[in-house]
Amino acid sequence: MNKSDSIKARSASELIDQRIAELGDWRGAILSHMRKLIKEAVPDVVEEWKWMGTPAWLRDGIVCTGESYKSKVKLTFAKGALLEDPAGLFNSSLDGNTRRAIDL
Repeated sequence: MNKSDSIKARSASELIDQRIAELGDWRGAILSHMRKLIKEAVPDVVEEWKWMGTPAWLRDGIVCTGESYKSKVKLTFAKGALLEDPAGLFNSSLDGNTRRAIDL
């Protein structure tokens, strides 16, 4: 079984668990906490593993993705430009017409 087959055999939730464990630092803790908040806010959210290793949460389309980088965890909301943001949480991808992101 090659790496691609191994990934396909595991659920998205298991792959997200693995990503959090592999990060093993503040980024894993942040991603885990954001995942918990997403599940609380949208109890019927579906977890998927997209684009060569990006956790994604869906409900009637993509709600958001959770990418991890060296210096941040980024939550990108597919339709973020349609959301009101009175607290000014969105701090990334502000120039686009659709997406908005929060860099943590």
